[in-house]
Amino acid sequence: MYFGSMGTYQIFLRITKNHPDYYAWKYIKQMRKTSYYYSKRNNNLIYSILYILNSRAFNSMGRKLGIESGENVFQEGLRLFHTNGIVVNGNARVGKNCCLYGNNCIGNDGITRGCPKIGDNVRICVGGKVLGDIEIADEIVIAAGAVVVKSCSERGAILAGIPAKIIGYRTDKTFLE
Repeated sequence: MYFGSMGTYQIFLRITKNHPDYYAWKYIKQMRKTSYYYSKRNNNLIYSILYILNSRAFNSMGRKLGIESGENVFQEGLRLFHTNGIVVNGNARVGKNCCLYGNNCIGNDGITRGCPKIGDNVRICVGGKVLGDIEIADEIVIAAGAVVVKSCSERGAILAGIPAKIIGYRTDKTFLE
């Protein structure tokens, strides 16, 4: 990068905006704003207009990053490590502190309309898919390339394979930090 005669603040902005996590953070921030206006849109015309404007910005940013998602899908603490190829059905529900590593799909199975309900502290590694009207317990790890089509109610399980099966259990409590 060329810094030339730029001041410290301009250098900071240049470095920050070139970092891929910056755009993931901006996407999550825009998702939260859109979600807020979505929940308030029936009360007031101004909130409805703000929802439409923020929704357009949210969808535009999602297209640039390769993310398709609804407004009210994720609870707080979402972390996006790689943004390309993430598709989340608007009817799915994902708990707190979910980590997505890219190329993920969370949605219906194409046969039924039901969508997954995913618990808190779930990690979905690269290429992990969660499909159908299923429930995933808290602190589950879905391994790279796994396709989960059945519910898993065992807390702390590690799921892998196609279709995904339990291959072990998390024992290290710092794994999700």
